[in-house]
Amino acid sequence: MTDADMNRLEQAARVSMSGFQDPDASASPLQHAWHPLLRVAAVALVAAVVLIVASQLA
Repeated sequence: MTDADMNRLEQAARVSMSGFQDPDASASPLQHAWHPLLRVAAVALVAAVVLIVASQLA
């Protein structure tokens, strides 16, 4: 899939979802500034779960 195709798909998704937006909601979505350590912890947690599941299946 080319970049142009992905851009068109993203634009189509935005247009189709525009009907589902809450009119009372603010115009700009809230930006979550995640701490880098929190991201690392989340990735480590997901990796640990995957390893546990893989070891149970083996």
